[in-house]
Amino acid sequence: MGKKWITTPRSEGKASKQAHADLPEGTFERELGKEGFFGPATHMHHRHPPTGWTNFEGALKPRAFDTTKLDQFGDSPWSARPLMSNAHCRIRIWEARQSMDHLVRNGDGDELLFIHSGAGELFCDYGRMSFSEGDYIVLPRGTMWRLAISEPARVLMIEATNASYMLPDRGLLGPNAIFDTAALGMPEIDQAFLDQQDENEWEVRIKRREAFSRITYPFNPLDAVGWHGDLVPVRLNWRDIRPLMSHRYHLPPSAHTTFVANRFVICTFVPRPFETDPGALKVPFFHNNDDFDEVIFYHAGDFFSRDNIHPGMMSLHPCGFTHGPHPKALKNAFEQKAAGTEEVAVMIDTRDALDVDEGAGSVEWGGYVDSWKPKS
Repeated sequence: MGKKWITTPRSEGKASKQAHADLPEGTFERELGKEGFFGPATHMHHRHPPTGWTNFEGALKPRAFDTTKLDQFGDSPWSARPLMSNAHCRIRIWEARQSMDHLVRNGDGDELLFIHSGAGELFCDYGRMSFSEGDYIVLPRGTMWRLAISEPARVLMIEATNASYMLPDRGLLGPNAIFDTAALGMPEIDQAFLDQQDENEWEVRIKRREAFSRITYPFNPLDAVGWHGDLVPVRLNWRDIRPLMSHRYHLPPSAHTTFVANRFVICTFVPRPFETDPGALKVPFFHNNDDFDEVIFYHAGDFFSRDNIHPGMMSLHPCGFTHGPHPKALKNAFEQKAAGTEEVAVMIDTRDALDVDEGAGSVEWGGYVDSWKPKS
């Protein structure tokens, strides 16, 4: 049966004609939207900042975690404790402090690695691929892989549980927008890959339904000499992303979608110029993302809409409450001192509520919920 949104667009009271621009004097805009900025929306104009609470208790409070304080990682990606998860997504932080002496394989879903720091080589069924800071690496479900590091690598791992990573529909923008697929790196069967094929004993650690099996081979099972097809790991660095921009309108986070999976999306915030239209908002707008939980991993730079956030931190905004820029950023809502943003961050918007693991709770910044309070 076909479905159609119930929509009756109208304007009431003092309201702007354009979202995120030309707000009535002395008001603060709040967006109420469906389906994570993809569905119908209404824009409220308030006399006070919608985040001007004096107290916030309960499960919906915004939370922040300092993952730089995590220091127990083990020798395998499967040693990393989950930070947050639901039935469709699992988020971990792992640090490879030395090259892996075994192979791993995820039987639960595609794995996305984001290299927060470090460098080295990834060896997998398909060949060898170098990696460095700022790389995304998409590993199809069932791929055998290991990291050989040249410097310790801290990795954000995002599992698409029982699902696959795909690219967003770019629609009117065309297939080359945001990033051209020609920018994607792929493994190669080169001499370095052939040289690592030996007759020594190798172990493969397989994860399936969060249980682990071990298979031992009397040879290195990464022994392919060739392949053909269109299922392959790919690498994308954030520097190869060319963000959508509008000088007259602050684009929603959905405009920065990089990968999509089943019931969640991955967006990447990279440096871009600020809007130049005098009446356009130049900070993220207050919004109720009432259908998605929002996680942001802060990778590098100056996070202009947040106070007291540094690289390596992670925030969680559960769906169901209004959030937006901190008071310091709000002062620059219509006039910025710099020419553009300098932040790099990974956003994970999940359609289903995320459970916070003890590993994240152990490095939580309890004062985050109070960071919206005006400074006296």
